[in-house]
Amino acid sequence: QVQLVESGGGLVQAGGSLRLSCAPSGRTFRSYDTGWFRQAPGKQREFVAGITWSRDVPYYADSVKGRFTISRDNAKNTVYLQMNNLKPEDTAVYYCAAKTQTLQLGTRTWEYPYWGQGTQVTISS
Repeated sequence: QVQLVESGGGLVQAGGSLRLSCAPSGRTFRSYDTGWFRQAPGKQREFVAGITWSRDVPYYADSVKGRFTISRDNAKNTVYLQMNNLKPEDTAVYYCAAKTQTLQLGTRTWEYPYWGQGTQVTISS
């Protein structure tokens, strides 16, 4: 069982930045692919960004490419999501998720068995 803890959400104005953090409780991220998803009110949970363990390759949804950066610090056992140039449409609860590593990162929620509790990100216009 992998328990994930997110932090870093908040309220910022459009154009601002936030950095989300995700760390597993009681174990490391070793051999786990990690993804960030988000869910806005009335919408389905959607993939935002992810990073593979085996190749350390990042993947992004088209809506955040060029604005968000996912990274992993193995020494701190933490995965980050740096979010720049935030827009009101980025407002959502952001979730960290993890799954056993595979050759290609998954972008669908059902592929990830482990989830954090979510952190609220609100962007004001």
